[in-house]
Amino acid sequence: MKFSTLISVAALTAGVSAESTSSSASYKSRTFSTVEPSASEISLQASNATTGHQTSSVQGKAFDRFVVIWLENTDYDKAADDSNMAKLAEQGIILTNYWALTHPSEPNYLASVGGDYFSLDDDRFISMPENVSSIVDLLDNDGISWATYQEHMPYSGFQGFNYSNQETFANDYVRKHHPLVLYDSVTKNSSRLSNLKNFTEFDNDLKNEKLPQFMIITPNMTNDGHDTTIKYAANWCKEFITPLLSNEYFMNNTLVLLTFDENDSYSIKNKVYSILLGGVIPDELKGTTDNTYYDHYSQISSIEANWDLYHLGRNDIDANVFETVANATNITNVDVDTTFKVNNETYVGYLYDVNIDLPAPNVSATNMNGKGILPAISSVWASQYEKEISASYYTSTTTTISASLTDAVTLTSAVSNSTKTESDSESASASASASKSVSQSTTKENSTSGTESSSSKAGAATLGVNILSSLFVLAANLIL
Repeated sequence: MKFSTLISVAALTAGVSAESTSSSASYKSRTFSTVEPSASEISLQASNATTGHQTSSVQGKAFDRFVVIWLENTDYDKAADDSNMAKLAEQGIILTNYWALTHPSEPNYLASVGGDYFSLDDDRFISMPENVSSIVDLLDNDGISWATYQEHMPYSGFQGFNYSNQETFANDYVRKHHPLVLYDSVTKNSSRLSNLKNFTEFDNDLKNEKLPQFMIITPNMTNDGHDTTIKYAANWCKEFITPLLSNEYFMNNTLVLLTFDENDSYSIKNKVYSILLGGVIPDELKGTTDNTYYDHYSQISSIEANWDLYHLGRNDIDANVFETVANATNITNVDVDTTFKVNNETYVGYLYDVNIDLPAPNVSATNMNGKGILPAISSVWASQYEKEISASYYTSTTTTISASLTDAVTLTSAVSNSTKTESDSESASASASASKSVSQSTTKENSTSGTESSSSKAGAATLGVNILSSLFVLAANLIL
């Protein structure tokens, strides 16, 4: 793996947070105009909102429908110890080596559909430029229906920062937990926007047997465990998921991933409890475990493999696919050494520093199922990709630690915009796409709905230049 300038910063306390880097005067976070409509505006917009009811029947190699259900902020062992989680696990496969990508919540949701978290290190309002693609581009290209279902979102296509419970004013729906609303390529397309729906529409689509083939389901801030406990969230799962597991229509050739966005303890490895459920799980595998390395990028790669789709040119390219898909597609997953992996930091990139442009996606790579990049993406980014490869500037998009250090974060030095790219030359995957930014008019936002900003991360430490200097040689030797 080739890097230009790289520094590994060792934390002197358990669990260094991104505050240790984002507080630096060297970097200025990219910001966006926050959408916060008033109650009257929401009411008016709701009356004019359009709801899509897209369906399809594209046969997959391992499943015909994929559903991901998101929960919040729980350490692996705490979820594993819950009796309701254990009961659900009896009906599926526990993924004992499934990882989140970073902290806090929003970057994980962002990455799960786009193949990168674009160096986001907090939960502020963001909106990725329209020429940044997501899994929707891959699905639409092959006519595979999709939708998101967000509990208590006020109406289909709502783009606001949050929406509180109108009776108790408790935290309820939040944008940061809604992956596809974070992409302008979705929200600026009226047809796509209409597929961002709430739980009322899920109930209707289920009843009318009009569910799409790809679904993202996010409960509210109470039911997902964010503002409550794992016990509360697991009980919600029991009440919500158990009836679905006995619904013949829902279960028919369906694969369900129940997962968490991140763990709760920033000082430990960011591994999260996850279960595969659904009608495609054979009886002999129910109640078993799978220790293959997966992360949130595996959601995209598994969908690509199942329907033999093109790729996004990002970290979806070489992400392991779920074993049930690998077996049906003759894909061999790779062993990943997690000895020094932590996935609890960010890297310096587009959302971390306003002076850094997004790199083009990797237009030359092939994904796990042997397909190239989506041609529509290549047509936009091929020339930019070649320019960035010629610039020979690379940086890691994950974080690792050495055996002798408590924790670490990988950073890069500032370079001119014309030569800034972030990719992984060893795995032939690029981080993201886009060379132009959108307008910025606000400072970094802290959500009123349970924001986990970098300044609130447990064990935060501000590391001075003296620490950087003293550790530079050691860190460089360890990495090289």
